[in-house]
Order: sequence, then structure tokens, then C-alpha cells
Amino acid sequence: MSQQQQRNWFARHKVLTAAGAVVAVIAIGAAMGGGGDGGSPKADGRQEQPAKQGGDKKAPESEAPAEKKVVTIDGDGDFEVGADAKPGLYRSTGNKDAGCYWERAKNASGDTDSILANDNVTGTGYVEIKATDKLFKSSGCGKWEAVDAKATGTPKSTLKGDGGMFKVGVDIAPGTYKSTGNKDAECYWERSKDASHSTDAILANDNVTGTAIVKVTASDGFFKTSGCGDWTKTA
Repeated sequence: MSQQQQRNWFARHKVLTAAGAVVAVIAIGAAMGGGGDGGSPKADGRQEQPAKQGGDKKAPESEAPAEKKVVTIDGDGDFEVGADAKPGLYRSTGNKDAGCYWERAKNASGDTDSILANDNVTGTGYVEIKATDKLFKSSGCGKWEAVDAKATGTPKSTLKGDGGMFKVGVDIAPGTYKSTGNKDAECYWERSKDASHSTDAILANDNVTGTAIVKVTASDGFFKTSGCGDWTKTA
């Protein structure tokens, strides 16, 4: 309440005679004592609330969750598995004219006998580096990024014939695909159960001249295409 409203009776009636002052005092005493419960008088039944100390305090803002860092491997170099490259599934994109070469090896001898699997990649390449591998080599490739093996995506029903490797259910939808206009057996396709690139991983493959038709099943892991006409899903 404002100080103006809290002024006493005398402040509002400054011009009083001595006798009038006595009468006024009696009248004020009677007014203060009458009808009350003996407590101190209240101005209009309200009391001024004390000011808050320190001002308004804001709740602390929650910190934004940190983005998960993507594990990568450079497109060029030799990498010791476990120390330089973590085991897992990796993908490299944007490779042209089979200029990307990679290799999984059981040791660093450089002998052909040490090679567990290798490939020359045009387009997209996938490779699974196993914990038992000792060395991973990469030359002329786009950067390799770790891929969640259980990740989902938006599968396509058309594929570039030189697009490389596609993960079934993520990059390519299961179904029957057709490629036409292939010449001189330059079209190679492959269905595989994983990205290890071992001979045991291959479910079926072929080199095609003319029209190629292949059924990609939901249980397949990957579909690979190189040097083919574009693929279109027909069923």
C-alpha cells in the first residue's frame, strides 16, 4: 500500500484547535477500539508484502545433448585393426572408375597370402572389418564411415548399374530387378550375405551380356553391381 494511504488521521487534518485536538484524539481512540478484535489496525484490510530479495531467478537451461561422433577411416593408408581402425561395418561413397582399392589382411607382410579379401570400388563400397583382422588398407577411396548394422533407411526400387554395393532393406528394396543393354559380359552382379567379401559370403553372382534379371531376397545382406545398365524393380 502507498505511503499516501497510510498517513494517520492527524496528517489529513493539520488545522485543529487545542480543544479540537483533544476531541479528535478521543474520537480516534474510539474509532480504533470499536468493532475490532484488539489487534493493530489494518489499512483497508491489506498489508504490504515485503520485496523479494535478489530479483527473479531463472531455472537453469538444460544443455543440448552432444552429437554422437561418427567413427571414420581415411581413404588412403594402412590401418592396424584395433589401434587405428575399429572392427565394424564401414561405407565409402563417391568413388569413380574403380579408383578405390581396399584390402583386409591377416598380417602386414604384404604377401598375397596375407590378403583375406579385397576389392576395386566404383560408386559405393561396404566392407566389414573383423576383430580378427590385423590390417586394413585403403587407396584412392572416399572416407570410410562406420555404419550401424541394424540401421534402417528408405530402400529404392531403381539402382545405378555402376552404383557399387547396396545394403538390402536400407539402400535397395527386396524384389526382382532387370538390367538391359549389357555388352561383352561387362555387367557383373552379386548377392551376398554380408560385407566380408569372402568367397563364402557370396550367395549368387553372374557376368551378363544382354538382359540381366535377378531376384534380391529380404534375407540377402547386400547387392553389388558393376558395369551394368541401370536396374529397375519389376516385381
